[in-house]
Amino acid sequence: MLTKQVMLKGALTLAGALGIGVYMQAPETRWGTSGTGQPAAADAGTFVEPETASLLIEKISLTSAPSGPSSESIGLPRAEPVTEASCQTTAKAEAAPLAMVKLSVDAPCRRNERLTVHHSGMSFTVSLDGTGSYETFVPALTRTAVFIAETQSGSGAVAVAEIDGIEDFERVVVQWSGNSGLELHAREFGAAYGGEGHVWHGAEDHAGMGRIDRLGEQSVLAPRIAEIYSLPSSLPGQSGTVSLTAEAEVTGGNCGRDIFAQALQLTGGRLSSRDLVMVMPDCEAQGSFLVLNNLLEDLKIAAN
Repeated sequence: MLTKQVMLKGALTLAGALGIGVYMQAPETRWGTSGTGQPAAADAGTFVEPETASLLIEKISLTSAPSGPSSESIGLPRAEPVTEASCQTTAKAEAAPLAMVKLSVDAPCRRNERLTVHHSGMSFTVSLDGTGSYETFVPALTRTAVFIAETQSGSGAVAVAEIDGIEDFERVVVQWSGNSGLELHAREFGAAYGGEGHVWHGAEDHAGMGRIDRLGEQSVLAPRIAEIYSLPSSLPGQSGTVSLTAEAEVTGGNCGRDIFAQALQLTGGRLSSRDLVMVMPDCEAQGSFLVLNNLLEDLKIAAN
């Protein structure tokens, strides 16, 4: 069990939730792993009216461009006109194993642009690549999974996939905007911090029976990030409790500020949500961690 050396009471408000537990964790007890310039305006004071003079034009002969083979005759490619259809943003959603969705977005006229993806209350932001494309796997939160992909310029697309077996998975989402320093942690069946069964985005693959997917890119402006923990609703020969916490490191980017987050929880095929507003400690506490004990409901897993 992780030793707690510093205790803080964070002023926080939970819309629709009661009893958020917050404590401060000292860093030494933390578990460890692994121009465009504009042309200058002309000076009105130095403007000189040009002198007028007569110009004599004589001995003019008419000429024409030399004749030669056209681009079509020599096989050069012709530039295709940009049409509305070729610039259309499209999205495709395909059901994948483990109640996941393979999401593909294509926006050929929006290369490297910011893209926001929405799904059942969850959202995250990424950048389109150099061809205007993006592809990822997203944990589904509903049987009829609807995805809205919206580019920074306002173009968008909708994709839908039907997901079988969504009720066979427990899913928990913690999402936020900006540099809040939040992380989602799952300790399965009594696991200690840093030990086997402690699952978070920085843990090694297959650290436990569940998994965490992190969606969104921290490098984009005002990023939206979502972390999703997924676990089968029943496991062979295994039963017990999965302890869930949301944790926030106190950094120079969030100290002394309000942070906003949301938790979504899928249990038995039903999706619920809670909102969080929390005042972070002053900057003297940088490097410590706030642990929110009761933002998320622990999962009860039954053996099959």
